Amino acid sequence: MPDLPPLTLYLAAPRGFCAGVDRAIKIVEMALQKWGAPVYVRHEIVHNKFVVDALKAQGAIFVEELDDCPTDRPVVFSAHGVPKAVPLEAAQRNMIAVDATCPLVTKVHNEAARHHEAGTQMIYIGHDGHPETVGTMGQLPPGEVLLVETVEDVAKLQVRNPAKLAFITQTTLSVDDTAAIAAALKARFPLIHAPAHDDICYATTNRQAAVKAVARRIDALLVIGAPNSSNSKRLVEVGTAAGCPYSMLIQRATDIDWRALAGSRAIGLTAGASAPEVLVTEVIDAFRSRFAVTVEQVETAVEDIEFKVPKVLREPV
Repeated sequence: MPDLPPLTLYLAAPRGFCAGVDRAIKIVEMALQKWGAPVYVRHEIVHNKFVVDALKAQGAIFVEELDDCPTDRPVVFSAHGVPKAVPLEAAQRNMIAVDATCPLVTKVHNEAARHHEAGTQMIYIGHDGHPETVGTMGQLPPGEVLLVETVEDVAKLQVRNPAKLAFITQTTLSVDDTAAIAAALKARFPLIHAPAHDDICYATTNRQAAVKAVARRIDALLVIGAPNSSNSKRLVEVGTAAGCPYSMLIQRATDIDWRALAGSRAIGLTAGASAPEVLVTEVIDAFRSRFAVTVEQVETAVEDIEFKVPKVLREPV
């Protein structure tokens, strides 16, 4: 057997599951244990096909709207959060509803509600159509939250009162891009209220910092994550912005474009917050079959955060 070419795999850490994703998956599994199958889940519980398929195999049924759920079975709301009208409708239909919204997203919802009660109009930095954006903007009446996606959008904003403004953000954005948009908002509206604490969650921030730490050492970066995963797509962008010549999003090992990696001697590997570690192992094994691999972990933070599941799941039937 010919000698395999040498390759260093730099594993970014932290990577993969965050506390909110862990909690959301656990909520669906505990709901299935408590009430049996099927348990309905409104929207993908997290944006990862591997995770969703595993839960389907246990008896979870994924739907897009509450109308798709029978009233006699439990429904779980996804980690991204839902508009205020959704749990109200579930209550009107006397459904058992379990909210798997990440507590850090709920924090942003509460922030929006406080500002609204004070008569303040909200500006939301986020991605149009993303479930988290839909859920957060749906906490308040139409027109109370204005969406901006880019620095250019800030110049087009038409606000009710420049002296009564606040901004909040999606939790999974690029830290650097969001800082630029926030700066543009403060420049145009000097009296705007910024979040007391950064709305971008710890996991998003940590995973982006780890990518930046490996970007200049590598010839290519692979990010394991789903095409509809906001935080995973941001990791690809962060790698490119930090100087990595080739950054690619893959769902699993079978997606690797080996021709694009020809001649590489150092490759970075990370995973979005909804990608399980088993997929990281799968990718490492795929590299071992083609290269003499040396694995080096580059750790920029240690995460020990854990979120409790809702009380309804901790109580006996």
